[in-house]
Amino acid sequence: QVQLVESGGGLVQAGGSLRLRCAASGPYAMGWFRQAPGKERELVAALNWSGGLTYYSDSVKGRFTISRDNAKNTVYLQMNNLKPDDTAVYYCAASSVMTSQVVTTTRDYAYWGQGTQVTVSS
Repeated sequence: QVQLVESGGGLVQAGGSLRLRCAASGPYAMGWFRQAPGKERELVAALNWSGGLTYYSDSVKGRFTISRDNAKNTVYLQMNNLKPDDTAVYYCAASSVMTSQVVTTTRDYAYWGQGTQVTVSS
């Protein structure tokens, strides 16, 4: 059983920064998703097991950075220049697909954290 625990969410003004953390162990490709009220859950960033390959959605490219420290069993999402549209519950997820590549398909993520709220005020 894979357990994922997110932390680091909160309230920040537009233009500010937050760093999300996800405690996760195991050789899994990882992703950060978000879901705003009334919207579908979307993948915003992903990386492979080694951390050498990454993916970003167009909406966060250049502002968010995903990384991992396998020695600390932690995956990070550094979020800079936050915008009100970034307001959502953010979820950390681990893929059930054993691959060296980035996983970008939501259905390939089998393990989910409980989510952490990020609110960006204008």
